[in-house]
Amino acid sequence: MLQITRTAIFSRFRWRRVRNSAECVNFVPNYRRYSSHPVEINENVKETQISKLLIANRGEIACRVMKTAKNMGISTVAVYSEVDRSQMHVQMADEAFCIGDEQGYLGMDGILNVAKDSGAEAIHPGYGFLSENAEFAELCSSNGVIFVGPPPSAIRDMGIKSTSKRIMSAANVPIIEGYHGEEQSDSRLLEEAHGIGFPVMIKAVRGGGGKGMRIATSRDVFLEQLSSARSEAIKSFGDDVMLVEKYVDRPRHVEVQVFGDHHGNAVHLFERDCSVQRRHQKVIEESPAPGISLRTRTNLGEAAVRAARAVGYVGAGTVEFVMDPQQNFYFMEMNTRLQVEHPVTEMVTGTDLVEWQLLVAQGHPIPSTQQEIFDRTRGHAFEARIYAEDPDDDFMPRAGPLIHLSAPKVTPNTRVETGVRQGDVVSHYYDPMIAKLVVWGKDRGSALRGLVRGLGEYSVVGLDTNIKFLQRLALHPSFKAGDVHTGFIEQHNEALFPDKPTEISPHAACRAALGYLLLEETPNTQDPFVDCSNFQVNIPSPRTIELTVGDCDVIVGITPLSDGKYSMNVNGDVTNENNDMIVSGSLTKDIMTSSMNLKTTIDDITTSEKMVFIPDSIHLYPTNGEESLKFSLPLPKYLSEFAASGVSGDPMAPMVGEIQKVLVTPGEEVAQGQPLVVMIAMKMEHTIRSPRDGVVESVHVAAKDNVARFDVLVKLVQAFNEQ
Repeated sequence: MLQITRTAIFSRFRWRRVRNSAECVNFVPNYRRYSSHPVEINENVKETQISKLLIANRGEIACRVMKTAKNMGISTVAVYSEVDRSQMHVQMADEAFCIGDEQGYLGMDGILNVAKDSGAEAIHPGYGFLSENAEFAELCSSNGVIFVGPPPSAIRDMGIKSTSKRIMSAANVPIIEGYHGEEQSDSRLLEEAHGIGFPVMIKAVRGGGGKGMRIATSRDVFLEQLSSARSEAIKSFGDDVMLVEKYVDRPRHVEVQVFGDHHGNAVHLFERDCSVQRRHQKVIEESPAPGISLRTRTNLGEAAVRAARAVGYVGAGTVEFVMDPQQNFYFMEMNTRLQVEHPVTEMVTGTDLVEWQLLVAQGHPIPSTQQEIFDRTRGHAFEARIYAEDPDDDFMPRAGPLIHLSAPKVTPNTRVETGVRQGDVVSHYYDPMIAKLVVWGKDRGSALRGLVRGLGEYSVVGLDTNIKFLQRLALHPSFKAGDVHTGFIEQHNEALFPDKPTEISPHAACRAALGYLLLEETPNTQDPFVDCSNFQVNIPSPRTIELTVGDCDVIVGITPLSDGKYSMNVNGDVTNENNDMIVSGSLTKDIMTSSMNLKTTIDDITTSEKMVFIPDSIHLYPTNGEESLKFSLPLPKYLSEFAASGVSGDPMAPMVGEIQKVLVTPGEEVAQGQPLVVMIAMKMEHTIRSPRDGVVESVHVAAKDNVARFDVLVKLVQAFNEQ
């Protein structure tokens, strides 16, 4: 059975032996120093059969697990909250059960009851929610249900950072020294931070995914950052115990994929670089890590395997390290689950890690030896996370419907991992990820070019996304050179967040105007005059179309010519023929999506792109990898005046969410930058600060209130200064 499975895993890859692959010679360590002993088999381990699998998760990861389970002939069971009733993972599953409100994915008893009722022998927790919950793993075991993950002891040991540091130190895995003690008073933690020396990292001992993590750059901000970290940790993990560590300057975040089984085998599948982050959450990941020496790569893999063996690890796990500019690395934490970025490892090693998880959970040994992994590993892979968020607004998450959604074509070298479709709603209750774009290439350069090309082929209408930001990031010279670290975005802020354009390309404006004109001229089959091709009620006359990109307005003057052509002028007199451009083209429906295919010829130069039109805007998506453009059409006068009158300057909710704490009362004087309200949205804590000095006239919200984007939270008036 194992041999058949391994053949199935790699049948779609034509792997060359790495020793003959010139482009990989700096990637794979000297495999001769590793033994090629066969996988150990413990005859006392009983093999079981999983015929039905419950996925205790939602969205993209639930869909990902279901695909592999179905390929293995395993039936799948989905669970869903009321707000997820129509989501993709529900429709993909063979069976689906409602688990209540939006918090249902955390309900251990409810999910276990579904497993029993459906006859599922195993539960795959995905990532997030219950994936690293030792109590849930124990509950599954005590009820005779297989938990597709590590033993509860490993989850518990690695889930508490102070405990994991002690275990790693004993296993000769390098660690950063810090305070991991039981005394948790604010004064004690501040004292320890002062002794370590600022800046320091404050971390929840049960943290993960950037939750409950803050950097304190000085003594003055330590207590505020500690309070924020504690609050977020309670919300995410139900535990506010913190540790304090020295913050490594210009660090890289490098992690190693490990795998263990019930027979005592443990292997690694090389490292991933996850250094480029915002709010301590990863943006683009890649494997292998750029610029890592052969010696460092070897040492990383060996240290990660020691870490896995130290806790008797079973299944897929990730050992995360922080690395300084000299390539000294230190254990940070171990994620005892499948990682969001696992596809980049699958692409370079030719593995299906979910299939490995399910095989190991049934008692089979790891499907490959360390030697075999070395022999078939090649190339380079990137993963970009497509989020519903606004990078220009401090990456604030966005919620709402996906009016239009089209993705790059899936090929052997390109994967699109998603759990949403056009028309679905991105809920404010959950993570705002839309998809993961994963691209493989024979080397880093070709993989990066594929990533840029794929991002250019994405089109999303209805919500702000980070796609343009990802394009700028992937094209940045320092990123292309592999000069990455966790402060990369802050260091290159000016290039990654350019000023809004003060002018629009005349060609782009003409293309948008042409698309709008052609859309207007699309025949209406209910109009009796449309079939009269030579009939015109009147002669077309010159006109103008007003368009806006960001804060930049343009007026396109248009004069119809013969043969479907137009003379166009941007921000000029339409009678000034010296500035006119001759524009023509065609607009056809894309049968696969709701977008249009726009072909434009301007002065004999032809371009092609996708166009999406909604009542207030035109979206152009060039096929040459250039950034997409959103042209807004002007609101009617009465609407624009209404919108302007609503701008009060008072603190507003930046997104849909729930109020956690109100920190001020009416009559209280506040200073610019002072925290006023704390809210939770998309599993993250956000502090709303005062935009100016003033006095609180009224507070419009209370704890537990749900708010919509742009709801006024606090009303401010100017402070009265007595003479």
